[in-house]
Amino acid sequence: MEIPSNHRSGFVNIIGRPNVGKSTLMNALVGERMSIITSKPQTTRHRIKGIVSDEHFQMVFSDTPGIITDPAYKMQKAMNSFVNSTFEDADVILLVTDIYDRYEEDDALFDKIIATLVPLKIVLNKIDQCDEDLIEEKKKWWLSIFPKADFRPISALENTNVEGLLEAVVEQLPYGPPYYPKDQLTDKPERFFVSEIIREKILLLYKQEIPYSCEIIIEEYQEPKEANDEFTRIRAVIIVSRKTQKGIIIGKGGQSIKKLGIEARKDIETFIQSKVYLELFVKVKENWRNDERLLKHFGYKH
Repeated sequence: MEIPSNHRSGFVNIIGRPNVGKSTLMNALVGERMSIITSKPQTTRHRIKGIVSDEHFQMVFSDTPGIITDPAYKMQKAMNSFVNSTFEDADVILLVTDIYDRYEEDDALFDKIIATLVPLKIVLNKIDQCDEDLIEEKKKWWLSIFPKADFRPISALENTNVEGLLEAVVEQLPYGPPYYPKDQLTDKPERFFVSEIIREKILLLYKQEIPYSCEIIIEEYQEPKEANDEFTRIRAVIIVSRKTQKGIIIGKGGQSIKKLGIEARKDIETFIQSKVYLELFVKVKENWRNDERLLKHFGYKH
């Protein structure tokens, strides 16, 4: 396909604190279930790119982990490094906040944004949960910090004003050819999203520290080899930090891990459009969140 001379393309990086709706916005913009969404903070751990293309433009959206103010583990420091990398290649920055979010005027993040000299959009999310007066109050405060920013009130969940945000972003992209094939939706392989779906179910089914102590490794991902074989076979290992956590994941008589497998398999089948045979195992890697070698193996460090 011939690329028109007025074609725009660029990197649109989404930043903000945990649980303000960055992943929900990413999904609304891309139109696919690119980032796992739960009510729990620190859901996104990696930098995930979602690609939106048509004949005249290509936007490469990047959803990052929420900024962790006081990281307790080397894993969380690595997650913050993903956020810092977004300032290096952005053509447009979307700073996502919500009606409950509060910043101090001297927040360290603001200096980083100002230093980039990149077009900034302040995206106020969850406006379906407030009145116009609060929106105006938030707008006044944010524009006092970033007078040149474009303030955009939205509801990512309700898809309110998202289309207008998308159009405004396109107008600020530089002219140039696409970075990826036009039919590509993300830079991550299917097995990455399979591991994210399993981790999402752990976030939903287990309480307290358990979800944050887990990492998912896909050891086998085998698509059907024979014409009469309709199953994709997946073997996943759930990594935990302590032996007691392994027992909680498995549950009495294996009931907890069985329920986890059923819930995860349903969403995986929907995502990959194939029947799935899913095997789940649990292994203990003591204090893996502070282990440099394991963090590199799990993709947190390069």
